[in-house]
Amino acid sequence: MGLLDGKVAIVTGSGGGIGRAHAMLLASEGAKVLINDLGGTRDGAGNDASAANQVAEEIKKAGGQAAPNYASVATAEGAAAIVKGAVDAFGKVDILVNNAGILRDKSFLKMDEAMFDTVIAVHLKGTYLCSQAFAKQVVTQGGGGRIVNTTSVSGMLGNFGQANYSAAKAGIYGLTRTTSIELQKHRITVNAIAPIAKTRMTEDLPMFQGIDTLTPAHIAPAALFLASDLCGDRTGHILAVAGARLYAFKVIETPGKFKDADKGVWTAKEIAENWEAINKA
Repeated sequence: MGLLDGKVAIVTGSGGGIGRAHAMLLASEGAKVLINDLGGTRDGAGNDASAANQVAEEIKKAGGQAAPNYASVATAEGAAAIVKGAVDAFGKVDILVNNAGILRDKSFLKMDEAMFDTVIAVHLKGTYLCSQAFAKQVVTQGGGGRIVNTTSVSGMLGNFGQANYSAAKAGIYGLTRTTSIELQKHRITVNAIAPIAKTRMTEDLPMFQGIDTLTPAHIAPAALFLASDLCGDRTGHILAVAGARLYAFKVIETPGKFKDADKGVWTAKEIAENWEAINKA
């Protein structure tokens, strides 16, 4: 018995890298998987059906069930086509893994509007559109499903040259938190992973040179956990994966410092004088 027997999963951006690892593992655990991939380059240009086709065929040859899909996550029409593709192929949807992404890195002062907008459209807007289309379908089915989003360490902590990507991934954190609250009544859990892995997207970055221990295979089990009943009713969590290390990201609130009520409102000078106490965790 597999962890996902009888389940139907959509994995966006699953024609290679982390998405392919997700799809292969979910299929090996019994899920019927829609392999969505536009087949574009790392910066989102062009399209090529062969990426999705190849992964779908790999799953079938291994004894699983899969169907390819080439729609863009960045439009409402594309998101609807992705969900419809899964329903048409397998009769329902149970799991959505929002993994599709592109990179258009550039230092902040050199970044143009198109670089910013395109990355936001694929990562943040794509996650919103696909999640909404998926959740609406799940509700019509009677409720009960799992969404696994993909944020990033860059979104949580920031990273030089990735203002667009960091903004998108930080937005996905906020989207994950809010949708996890709103969709609880429909028994839909919403969690996210923050992966660090060497893929086509990242292989030329300095931090990955000579590194062979940060692979997509390390990331996929986290997605499987969050997509399976092992996750239980856990929702709104960010699970980070870097090779053999698993950890969680959380936004914390410091205890802060109260000003005596009889001394009026804080002044800017007083904030400066008390900064260490205000900022101390």
